[in-house]
Amino acid sequence: MQRANIITLSDFNAPELDVYARLNEAQLYHYNEPEKGIFVAESPNVIERAMDAGCMPVSFLMEEKYVDGKGLPLLDRYPEVPCYAAPLEILEKLTGFKLTRGMLCAMSRPDLPTVSELLVNARRVVILENVVNPTNTGAIFRSAAALGIDAVLLTKACCDPLYRRSARVSMGTVFQIPWTYIDGEWPNDGMQLLKEKGFKTAAMALSDNSVSLSDSSLRNIDKLAIIMGTEGDGLCESTIADSDYTVKIPMSNGVDSLNVAAASAVAFWELSK
Repeated sequence: MQRANIITLSDFNAPELDVYARLNEAQLYHYNEPEKGIFVAESPNVIERAMDAGCMPVSFLMEEKYVDGKGLPLLDRYPEVPCYAAPLEILEKLTGFKLTRGMLCAMSRPDLPTVSELLVNARRVVILENVVNPTNTGAIFRSAAALGIDAVLLTKACCDPLYRRSARVSMGTVFQIPWTYIDGEWPNDGMQLLKEKGFKTAAMALSDNSVSLSDSSLRNIDKLAIIMGTEGDGLCESTIADSDYTVKIPMSNGVDSLNVAAASAVAFWELSK
């Protein structure tokens, strides 16, 4: 059955396809200024979770065979939204274009809550300090959603969780676990707000002046913010100095540390029990 919103691709230079093939993540972020921008969700699972979280689709792009297949439930939710479709061999000719699991969806960026709103009912939160790798960001979100973390707070230098790769690696959990950026200066303003909201802070860092992640006293803290740093440099010295605890994951066999995404999973599992 021919659907009214299906548009068969014939011109790869059509401006409607710019968001998928010719605009980078920063340009998508600022696409509708002064209004909020857009992002591209990739794969049916991620698109569905974004929709369930209230993100509004702008357009779809998918292989022709999925229009009446696995893409149908998504299209039926928004029959007025245009869907650009073509055979895979045609789509692959689009310069710089990669299609994962058959479909993409351009969506309006959601409004973000304030830090205070996220902390109202939270007991365990993670703070990402200058984590710029989208793969790590996505993996941390997935672990946070799976292992009992109530919210994610990011410093302004962090990778955008809605970048295509980050959202895809997270398996769409960036739309399930609440998150926002920390206002003001970090760590000063952020630490002060956490303290006002009753949180203790645990800086994950390699330091001799630290407690082990397995220390039972950490699990008994009512409200705890776990602070994770970027690859290589780790956390800023001022962040470690201002934290209530410095926490280290014990290592064996001469290994000095874990990747931040792996370390986050271990920390979340231990501290959210």
